[in-house]
Amino acid sequence: MSLFDFLSQYWPLLLSGTGITVAQFLLGAALTVFLALVFGLMKMSSNKFIMGSAVTYIELFRGTSLLVQLYWIFFVLPLFGLTLEKFTAGWVAIGLNAGAYGAELVRGGIMSVPKGQWEAATAINMSSARRMWRIILPQALVNMLPAWGNLMVEILKGTALVSLISVTDLMFQAKQINASTYMSAQIFGTALIIYYILARFMLTPFMRWLEGFMARKLGRT
Repeated sequence: MSLFDFLSQYWPLLLSGTGITVAQFLLGAALTVFLALVFGLMKMSSNKFIMGSAVTYIELFRGTSLLVQLYWIFFVLPLFGLTLEKFTAGWVAIGLNAGAYGAELVRGGIMSVPKGQWEAATAINMSSARRMWRIILPQALVNMLPAWGNLMVEILKGTALVSLISVTDLMFQAKQINASTYMSAQIFGTALIIYYILARFMLTPFMRWLEGFMARKLGRT
C-alpha cells in the first residue's frame, strides 16, 4: 500500500483522533490555568491551613506520575463511589497534574513583581484583592508566560496517555490502525508529524503572540 493510499484510507480516523486530542488539550489546559491560579495564590496565603492545602496538592501531583494519577482517577475512584467517564477522566487527570506545576509558575511570577509595585498599590489604599487583580497579576503574567508556553506543550504531549484508558484520541486511533495493518512506520510517523504541527505551528505561535500582546498592554517592548 502506498503512502497516499494509506492516508486516503485512514485519514478520517486520524482526523477524528486529532479532534479528540485537541479537545483533551483545551479542557485540560483550562483546568490547569484555573487550578494553577487558585493554588498558586493559596500557597502564598498567611493562613497555615490554606497554605498547607496548596502545598499538599502541589507536592502530591508533582511528585507522582501522570499515568498513575490517570489510572487512579479512572479505575480507583469508582471504588469510592466517584465514577468519571473516560473522556472526562482524561482531561481531569491532565489538568490536575499540570495545575500543580502551573501553581509554582504562578507563585514564582507573582514573587518576581518588583516590591515597589506592591508598595505603590498599598500607598493608594487598594484592597488586597484589587491590588492583586489590577496591579500584580498582569505583570506576573507577562513574566511567567514563556514558562507557560513550555507547560502547554507538555500538556499537549501528555494527552497521548489518555489512549491507555481507551479515549479515542490520535494515539488510540494510531494504535488501532497499526494493530490491523502493521504499518508502524507510516502510522506512528504520521501521528508524530501531527503532534509536531500542533505544537510547533499552532500552539507555540499562539503563546508567542500572547506574550507580545500582554507586553504591549503593559507598555513593555
